[in-house]
Amino acid sequence: MKRLMTILVTLILLITLTAALSFAGGTLDAVKKRGYLVVGCNSGQAGFSYPDSKGVWKGLDVDFGHALAAAVLGDKSKVKYVPLTSTQRFTALQSGEIDILARNTTHTAIRGISLGANFLTPIFYDGTGFLVSKALKVKSAKELDGATFCLVPGSTTEMNVADYFAQHKMKYKQVLFDSNDEVNKAFLNGRCDCIAGDRSSVAGSRIATPNPDAYMVLPEVISKEPLAPAVRHGDDQWFDIASWALWAMINAEELGITSENVDSFLKSNNPKVKRFLGVDPKIGKALGLDPKWAYNIVKQVGNYGECYERNVGPNTPLGLDRGLNKLWSQGGLMYSPPFR
Repeated sequence: MKRLMTILVTLILLITLTAALSFAGGTLDAVKKRGYLVVGCNSGQAGFSYPDSKGVWKGLDVDFGHALAAAVLGDKSKVKYVPLTSTQRFTALQSGEIDILARNTTHTAIRGISLGANFLTPIFYDGTGFLVSKALKVKSAKELDGATFCLVPGSTTEMNVADYFAQHKMKYKQVLFDSNDEVNKAFLNGRCDCIAGDRSSVAGSRIATPNPDAYMVLPEVISKEPLAPAVRHGDDQWFDIASWALWAMINAEELGITSENVDSFLKSNNPKVKRFLGVDPKIGKALGLDPKWAYNIVKQVGNYGECYERNVGPNTPLGLDRGLNKLWSQGGLMYSPPFR
């Protein structure tokens, strides 16, 4: 077993090194030459990444993909979304199959160190929660001793459930599936008592049931889940571009700039606004982008608050309060470095 693990770790390191050597300093050029961005996403997560009835991808992670395409190529539509399972996502990133991973993925130490992923600032702060049928007649996760869970292997959820039950000296059984869709179907068919996942995810699973009122999300939040996009190790320019694209969405909300009023800010005498919108072109030049890169993000996609509200906010089926995802000035964790 130890020899097998050594071989697997060696293979992962070789893949990571090969990808780093192949793409170091070259992702931006590759995207421009190709003419479109390739984004790895979830195959179907309400509010974050899912194809609608016409096959058009929507969600908070999808909006970030559009924002990055707008920044790099000047057109938010120049992007291809590649649905990936939990087990596929890092291999796809390492191999260069995708340019960026935007798939409700938790930034952890091992993923950042050993899997060749450079994580951006979180796009959504979440935590692991539990979804049960009301027929189970439990009101707390501490009443789940002996319960059966449907889980996806290799996810932080699987590890968080194991930690929680060990901490509280409870037992549980698990049934493993390759995707969240399979987990949800098994749960509805009675294969398990409970499903666990990011609270945003289990909230989406609840509203997707035939009778949402028959299910409840338990009150416990048992982990920290900073969900963040990721790029490959070894390409600092691409990491900078992707990072500042996300910060641009946050900074625009801080400045009160929206997709509706952005044009009116172009005549602003505020130095912060002039730098941000490219009237002063220094930042765009430093990134290797058009001076209007941030303007294109806001004009074509919107600021972070706009994206949050239309995808996961209180007026959407998910109905999620901003909570930790408020701006820092409003008591949340969303914070952009200065654009200067």
